[in-house]
Amino acid sequence: MDRKPKNILITGASSGLGAALALAYAEKDVTLFLSGRNEPRLIAVADKARRKGAEVYPERVNVTDSKGMAAWIHKIEQSYPLDLVIANAGISAGTGGGDETPVQSEAIFATNVQGVFNTLWPALEGMKKRHSGQLALMASLAGFRGLAGAPSYCASKACVRVYGEALRAEMAACGIKVNVICPGFVETPMTGANGFPMPFLMQPDEAAQIIKKGLAANKPRLTFPWRLAALVWILAALPPRIMDPLLARLPKKA
Repeated sequence: MDRKPKNILITGASSGLGAALALAYAEKDVTLFLSGRNEPRLIAVADKARRKGAEVYPERVNVTDSKGMAAWIHKIEQSYPLDLVIANAGISAGTGGGDETPVQSEAIFATNVQGVFNTLWPALEGMKKRHSGQLALMASLAGFRGLAGAPSYCASKACVRVYGEALRAEMAACGIKVNVICPGFVETPMTGANGFPMPFLMQPDEAAQIIKKGLAANKPRLTFPWRLAALVWILAALPPRIMDPLLARLPKKA
């Protein structure tokens, strides 16, 4: 049986699911490296994690900053070889305020896709040398079927999901685990902007425990809650001529 991860890096840890994951992993003999853009909130999360016994190093860094991310991760690796990296940071937006603008689309892809790459690529350097480690990519159930109200968000999460699935197969020979996380609606500041009912809405603590358990079991793809995942799979399987008119009537994402 593989040992529990001791050195863990989590991006987007200042709130929401990232903060919940940090606290889920916080315990004695665990060292957490947490990043986020909101320094006061990040420090508050770090303090809570320390009270649970973990050694914690918060860092205010934006995942869109490729040089900054590489410098941070390379510095960590010199003293703390990373066992688990969770590329969680992401942003959300849709057409709730009108048509999706190029600026909005670029921002979503810069964080949700390039931000994941900026996290994984420098972490992979050390893991490949050690022939060990685990990478977890935060996708979404929204990445299984494009929705008219959030084209760039859905596309960005689909990219992360497919990239992670391909990377898992490639990295298996190197002894590196890769997992794709596809949650449904989780109650966070990001989903708080949605002005519509969210089926099977989960609390972040519950979602974090599901993720922690799934990563420990090295599940290739973590999709939850199962009822919403089943519905999404059905929607993705049906032909566009049937689904497009129905999906176009769904509420728009803010």
